[in-house]
Amino acid sequence: MESMTTALEGLKVLDFTEYGAGPFCSMMLGDLGADVIKVEPPRGDAIRQWGPMQEGISAPFMQLNRSKRSVVLDLKNPIDHGHARELASRTDVLIENFRPGTMERLGLDYARLRDLNPRLIYCAMSGYGQTGPYRDRGGFDLVLQGHGGVMGVTGNPDGAPVKAGVPIIDFGASAHAVIGILSAYIARSRTGRGQAVDISLLDVPVAWLCLLASKYWASGEIQQPLGSAHPLSAPYQAFRAADGYLTIAAGNQRLWEATCEVLGLVALVGDPRFLTNNDRARNQAELVPLLEAVLEKRPVREWVEELAHRGVPCGPINRVDEVLTDPQVLHREMVMDLLHPRLGSIKSIGCPIKLSETPARLDRHPPDLGEHTAEVLAELETGSAPRRASSRA
Repeated sequence: MESMTTALEGLKVLDFTEYGAGPFCSMMLGDLGADVIKVEPPRGDAIRQWGPMQEGISAPFMQLNRSKRSVVLDLKNPIDHGHARELASRTDVLIENFRPGTMERLGLDYARLRDLNPRLIYCAMSGYGQTGPYRDRGGFDLVLQGHGGVMGVTGNPDGAPVKAGVPIIDFGASAHAVIGILSAYIARSRTGRGQAVDISLLDVPVAWLCLLASKYWASGEIQQPLGSAHPLSAPYQAFRAADGYLTIAAGNQRLWEATCEVLGLVALVGDPRFLTNNDRARNQAELVPLLEAVLEKRPVREWVEELAHRGVPCGPINRVDEVLTDPQVLHREMVMDLLHPRLGSIKSIGCPIKLSETPARLDRHPPDLGEHTAEVLAELETGSAPRRASSRA
């Protein structure tokens, strides 16, 4: 049965964000049906200048800015500033990711706009949040991976600090912002009042330290980098096979025993060093060489097939191109085709939120700078609703 609507149809979002975290957040809201108006300065979102370029269009920009309309406003110009205030007066959600104080200097902070629109949900994303001794510091993903402890537990023992290969803080903050915005939206349905949503990029990795914090508080032990290994469970890491690496996550006793059976190492099940998960985690230095001595004799694909057949969570360590052609990834529609007015069919990563009745719609191409300025300003004049034409290939 075809869905009649999208989950967030009718939700109006005014997006003042740039770079990664903010645009990823507003894109998810747009995928779920919100009308997202991306407000850009005359120079455009800074990420429009990031390569690689496809016929002069930034590939990174396109991956973070579908499902939006672009409006160019010079907020230092009184006329454009008035347009911004009018848009804010008619919107449900405003998202910004400037340093604290920037929107206040522009006269577009929550305190002022709340008086103009009491139903406004105002989401401010920043490196360190709107309060606290570090609120005025700038914060990018790399900085917060370090400051928030992620890099302190990532990498190989005694090696140089290593960051995650994708901007996990930016995109983690995006997901938390979506949760905060939708929570405020639900609360508004009961109270009729909007509220401020304060998302600090630092808060995100600190929240993710919950298991390692519990270990520290309970034992006083400070977690050190373990490569791909897990501090509390084993075997739970990457292992070398004959032609590469695979991951094995035997996180309970049944899976441990199944792993030993597949590898022909049943004797290890009764070994006093490896009887319980705690024993195995404590004695990983002795356990790993025993497993790898067997795993190195056969290729990754064979081990993955056998272990998965026995129910052991495992998988290859894929390159980007391998992920993008993986049959499960394709089946889940995590690689999509969009029609771009200048580039034709373009590839886009799909929406990870799957809803049975109101699925996401990737039907609006990443906009050119100011592509919808005239359209949106005309809607302010007439009060008409936007028309959402499909960009699906």
